[in-house]
Amino acid sequence: MTIKYGFGKTVNVSFPDAIDCVTHALQQEGFGILSDIDVAAALKKKLNKDIPPYRILGACNPALADRAIAMEPSIGLLLPCNVVVRQDEAGHIQVEFMNTDAVLQLVDRPEVAELASEVRQRLARVMAAM
Repeated sequence: MTIKYGFGKTVNVSFPDAIDCVTHALQQEGFGILSDIDVAAALKKKLNKDIPPYRILGACNPALADRAIAMEPSIGLLLPCNVVVRQDEAGHIQVEFMNTDAVLQLVDRPEVAELASEVRQRLARVMAAM
C-alpha cells in the first residue's frame, strides 16, 4: 500500500508481534523508539470510544536526526519518523511508515532532500524485513 505521505504493508502476525517485529527491524537500521502512542487506549479513556488496536511509534535515528538538525534547526517540527501499527476493519495488521521524501519536501532544501531519501530507504528496508 502506498499513499503520498506514507507506505506500508499488511503483515501476517499478531498485533503485539507486529510491534515487536517492527521495533527490532527499526533497531537494525539504527532507529530507536522515542514515543509510543496508544491511540486506541487514549480514545477509550478520553471519549469512551472503542477502536481496533492502533499505535503510533515515533522512530528516530540519532545520527540522521543530528545531521538534519544541523542543516535545518527547525526540522524538529517534522521529526520523529512516525510508524503506525494498526488493525484494520477486517482484522488484518497494517504497518505503515512516514514517507520522508514527501514530508521533508516541505523544507525545500536539496541537502535535506538527500537525507530524506536516505531515511526513506532505511524505512523501506524495515518494511521489507517485516
